[in-house]
Amino acid sequence: MCARETVTAQSKDARRAGDESKLMTRVGRPLLLVVDDELPVLKVIERVAAKAGYDVAACGGGIEAMRALARRPADLAMVDLRMPDVNGLDLLRQIKTAVPACEVILMTAHAAVDSAVEAIKLGAREYLTKPFDFDGLRALLVSIRVELDRRAQVLALENQVARQLEFHGMVGRSPAMQEVFSLIQRLAPHAKMALFTGETGTGKELAARAFHEAGARRSRPFVTINCSAVVDTLFESELFGHVRGAFTGAVDSKAGVFEAANGGMLFLDEVGELPLSVQAKLLRALELGEVQRVGSLQPKRVDVVVIAATNRDLRAEVAAGRFRGDLYYRLNVVEVELPPLRDRREDIPYLTAAFLRDAVQRMRKPITGLTPAAERLMRDARWNGNVRELKNVIERACMLTDATLVTERDLAGAFGPDGGSLIMVDSLRKPGATGEADGAPARLDAIEREHILDVLRQVRGNRMAAAKLLGISRRALYRRLERHQLFAEAPAPGASRRLS
Repeated sequence: MCARETVTAQSKDARRAGDESKLMTRVGRPLLLVVDDELPVLKVIERVAAKAGYDVAACGGGIEAMRALARRPADLAMVDLRMPDVNGLDLLRQIKTAVPACEVILMTAHAAVDSAVEAIKLGAREYLTKPFDFDGLRALLVSIRVELDRRAQVLALENQVARQLEFHGMVGRSPAMQEVFSLIQRLAPHAKMALFTGETGTGKELAARAFHEAGARRSRPFVTINCSAVVDTLFESELFGHVRGAFTGAVDSKAGVFEAANGGMLFLDEVGELPLSVQAKLLRALELGEVQRVGSLQPKRVDVVVIAATNRDLRAEVAAGRFRGDLYYRLNVVEVELPPLRDRREDIPYLTAAFLRDAVQRMRKPITGLTPAAERLMRDARWNGNVRELKNVIERACMLTDATLVTERDLAGAFGPDGGSLIMVDSLRKPGATGEADGAPARLDAIEREHILDVLRQVRGNRMAAAKLLGISRRALYRRLERHQLFAEAPAPGASRRLS
């Protein structure tokens, strides 16, 4: 247990923080962890911090402090430099490792330039000397409190905007997505057939469901079949059904997805995977509005809106003879193309807020948002897997973190062992550094090389630390160093030679 842990009510004195305090919209009060082996110091800081609007956890040593952090991650910590059990700089390292988003103020009665420089290098927010200037201390705590609450307000606003930008489960404020939403809204009440195209993970099924919800058949069945997951010999049965005894194993009659969707909507996902033998029968069903079960001579009328989706270029598939041209033109009465995430980066904060909200509700974790560094990482990642990858990364990061804010370290772990989309693009581009000419995009290998060098500079050549920041294994980092011929440019930990 801590030497002392107190939760105080909002004090009238906190109102003197000025008009900026009106910006505070945080749910609850931020937690200040105070660590000092002198009880009078704990009491004084606790009193000042409570008036500045903090909950306070006061601990008499580093071991107690780490236990307190395990119970509730702190937003701010004030740590004494010299304590019997743990040195203040060592505790600073432990706090930054356990709760990277926690701001840390180091305090000492024995100020020294060396310890101050080391504290700043380790990520300390301030370096205070005792005895305190109490007016200055209170002003500092209030300013940090306002900053924390302003950050919470921005996160809450992004979450609110994400709700406002939602269109039948889809989120987007970019012009590309607004055009998609507008197209769906106009077509859904009238179109009987449509083709949704786009890369894997762009949200084609979600768009099809939005199409269903925006149409007149929203209360009728929405039936999905993934054409890439059906065994070739069963395609016809899955689509049109079969009668008992039609083939070996057909012990009962079964309706196909067309009959199941009668009166509603049928979504043919990955329609480009359909065998040519089935494509002709699908074309007949679409043109005549009737299906014939396998083994039956009686056709059945069906009234179905058909939405097909594919990540393939069906025009190229038609030219190559792998997809029927007449079926392609029958499906492509209207085409809705879903843009890749790299072309709608302005939507990333709102998608992140929406996915984070859903993950937090499901996992019941007190996560309020992302740190600024984590937000930059999300904004600049390549997102090869598009929106689906973004959602998965957010969910994994929420599982990994025990703090109130998701950090860049949580995200690096969530991207997977080889980094994947973690290699960033836009923000890594430096004029003249990668051989760009006339605004041409940099080569990916040059961008990756420059990014690895930047990370190695940040960690002063520590390859293990660099691998962690990149979200890849040390072996994977060594492969990249060898591929980019960087071993000569990556000094061992502690080396002072400048990387070039």
